[in-house]
Amino acid sequence: MTPSPTGCPVPRRHAASALFCAAALVLASGVAAQSAEPARVVETRALSRQLLSAAPGATHELRLSLHAFRGSHWTQQEIEPAVLEAARLLAQCGVALAGAELRLLEAPRRFHFYSTPVSRELLQDLRVSKPAIFFVDDTLNRPAYDAEAIGLANAATRPELANTVWIAHGARDLPLALAHELVHLLSDSGEHSEEPGNLMRAETLRDNTRLSDTQCRRLREHGEANGLLAVKR
Repeated sequence: MTPSPTGCPVPRRHAASALFCAAALVLASGVAAQSAEPARVVETRALSRQLLSAAPGATHELRLSLHAFRGSHWTQQEIEPAVLEAARLLAQCGVALAGAELRLLEAPRRFHFYSTPVSRELLQDLRVSKPAIFFVDDTLNRPAYDAEAIGLANAATRPELANTVWIAHGARDLPLALAHELVHLLSDSGEHSEEPGNLMRAETLRDNTRLSDTQCRRLREHGEANGLLAVKR
């Protein structure tokens, strides 16, 4: 992945062995992989409303469509707390998580790894609500990053991936990485901040949690305009 309007240049730190194995898997599968059955949803789990943050004073609501693969490294116990913590970070911008649904996918192994052509193929046949987050085992793109957000601004050559986020297993500071990518996505911008403690610094750190009024305003305005946020009634 090359840095792009809504890409996040966070180097992949745990990718080497998984990348080697995944690449070998893809090469070995050859033509047979191309004829494999498409992905299908085998289980759907809605996050309990009791777990969702109230976000007092919120003006907008966010609903997330989450996706993981059966047989991958990800578990529900990893995903749900990270999503809830990411939502709490977005609450400072007046955005409340109104709902999230985790869909478990049965899919050929090659889809468990993020790569632009293969992931585009996945979404050609799979209907998803946006914004959609995919929890994958690793990335096959080079350079390898922990996560990438694809908004409208950088989806011209990959329209199937518009308004999606891809998170590789082992991503450092997972809730922060997820919140960081959601800000990129909702803002439809790849801008980073040099401000100390800002969530949108190029590298995620546990002390980088704040968003400025300007960042929040853009997030709300573009998120609403692009149909990713709803005005709270």
